[in-house]
Amino acid sequence: QLVSGIAAGCSEAGCALIGGEMAEHPGVMAADQFDLVGFAVGAVEREAVMDGSAALPGDLLVAIDSPNLRSNGFSLARHIVFEVAGRSLDDPAWEGSEGTLADELLAPSVIYASSVVAALAAHEVHAVAHVTGGGLPGNLPRVLGDGVDAVVDSTAWEVPRIFRELQDLGGVSDGEMARVFNLGVGMVLVVPPAEADGVVATLAAGARPARVIGELVPGTGTVSYSGAGGTGS
Repeated sequence: QLVSGIAAGCSEAGCALIGGEMAEHPGVMAADQFDLVGFAVGAVEREAVMDGSAALPGDLLVAIDSPNLRSNGFSLARHIVFEVAGRSLDDPAWEGSEGTLADELLAPSVIYASSVVAALAAHEVHAVAHVTGGGLPGNLPRVLGDGVDAVVDSTAWEVPRIFRELQDLGGVSDGEMARVFNLGVGMVLVVPPAEADGVVATLAAGARPARVIGELVPGTGTVSYSGAGGTGS
């Protein structure tokens, strides 16, 4: 199952599984424990490297949907589910849910590679942010230049139910939720206004729903929010 899952993920991403090794560590791990680590290596022409300098005030933020936690925030999620709420993975994800907490928390991570590559090939894109640990506040600044801020409209997309359930169960603030989880945004493409509709259409053609969630303004490389929710401490 592990190898077939990794192979399927590589196929979806358009890359090859070219090797691996297995090491045994008696005395370090119990008989029913294992540690799985993988990495990917890519190459890009020097002139195509995105360093944030192309992102300008007025550019729009196109967000690609993320339906679940993907691969980040599980330390807090486990703390909330097991220690705070005393829940089991076999419990319903929420009242009336047909799926369990395990179904929601272990849903496969979305792989955006092919859709983003298609958007880069067809449109002018100034920056791309992968929303992993740190959420939007931690990842958008990494792809912006020093002269712009990102203003995100927190009402522009619907936060998936699992995040609201975790927030309610754990009594977590909006600010901490935004810093730990992706909250429904898996990738952000920074594009000129004239390209936004086309980028959204290209992503949708690859079965990746996307939408404009904000813009760049003059600033110092930070992220702020407009609209209700998603900000604060």
